[in-house]
Amino acid sequence: MILYPYLRSLLFKLPPETAHHVALFALKWYERCSLGNKEPLTSPQLKTQCMGLTFPNPVGLAAGLDKNGEYIDALASLGFGFIEVGTVTPQPQEGQKKPRLFRLPEKEALINRMGFNNRGVDYLVEKVSNARYRGILGINIGKNATTPPEKAIDDYIYCLRRVYAYGSYITINISSPNTEGLRAWQFGKALDELLQALKTEQRDLTQLHQVYRPLVIKISPDLCEEEIREIASKLLLNEVDGVIACNTTVSRSEAIASYPLGKEQGGLSGKPVKAQSNTVLSIFHEALHGKIPLIGVGGIFEVEDIKAKMAQGASLVQVYTGLIYEGPGWVKRIIKSL
Repeated sequence: MILYPYLRSLLFKLPPETAHHVALFALKWYERCSLGNKEPLTSPQLKTQCMGLTFPNPVGLAAGLDKNGEYIDALASLGFGFIEVGTVTPQPQEGQKKPRLFRLPEKEALINRMGFNNRGVDYLVEKVSNARYRGILGINIGKNATTPPEKAIDDYIYCLRRVYAYGSYITINISSPNTEGLRAWQFGKALDELLQALKTEQRDLTQLHQVYRPLVIKISPDLCEEEIREIASKLLLNEVDGVIACNTTVSRSEAIASYPLGKEQGGLSGKPVKAQSNTVLSIFHEALHGKIPLIGVGGIFEVEDIKAKMAQGASLVQVYTGLIYEGPGWVKRIIKSL
C-alpha cells in the first residue's frame, strides 16, 4: 500500500490501542471486499521445512497482534508464511489498566504492558474454527493473572487441550514481562515440571487426535548466557519441538530511557531490541546444537534483518512492530526480497 505513510500519520494521531483496532478492522474490510491476495507468497526457494511442517515462506506474524483470532483471514492476505494468534488464557481477562501501549516513533519501537488481555480460550477456538484460512497457524497460550503459581500448570494444560485440534503448533508463553511471576517458569525445577507436564499431555493428545502438534517455548531476551544454556539443556532433555527467541525486553538503553515515554513499564519491541534478540538467538543456537529449531523475533524492518537472524540460527522469523511502522504492503516486499 503506497498510501500507508499517509494513513500511518492519521493512525498515529489516535491512541495506540485505538489505532490498533481501527487498522485491524480496516484490514478485515479490505480482505472481505476481495481486494487482497488470499494466498501466502511462496516458491521452491522460500518453502521451509521445520518442526515437521512445510511453511510456504519463513516469515510469520508474531503473537499479540490478533489475541483472539478475530482477524486471521485478513492477516493471511498479507502474504505471511504462517500466523500466530494469542496469547490466550483459560478465562477472559481485561489485562492491565489503560494506557498500556506506547509508541516511540523516533526509535521505531513500542512499549506494551497489555497483560494478556483476551476473551478466553473458548472464544478463540470459536473464531479459529470459523476462519477460512487453512495455512499454518500457531496458537500462543498463557496463564490467567489471578491463577496462583501452584495452579499455573493447570492453566497451560487446560489451554493446550482446548486448542490442540486447531493449531498447527502450540506456543507456551512463559516470557511476557507483563504477568507477575510468569518469567519464573523459565528456570530450574519450575521449568522442568512445566515441560514434563506439557509433554505428557502432548503424548496423550496425539493419541486422542491422531495428529502430532509441536510444542514451542517463547523465551525472554533478558537472560544471561548461563541462564540461556541452562534453559537450553532442559529444552533438550524434555524434547521441546521449537523455541521462539525472543519476547519483548524490560531493559532500556540510555537512549530509550531518556526518551519521553522510554521509562514506561512494559516490554520494549522494535529496532532497539534487534541486537539483544540476535545475541540471545545466537547463544541458543549454539547451546541447542541444532537439535531444536529456532524462530527469530525482534527488530525486523529490512530483509537484511531476516538474513541476520537466519545467520544466527533461525529457521523461521516472526514480525510485529515492523508491520506497525512499515504497513501491510511491507510484508510482501520483504518476502520477495529474500
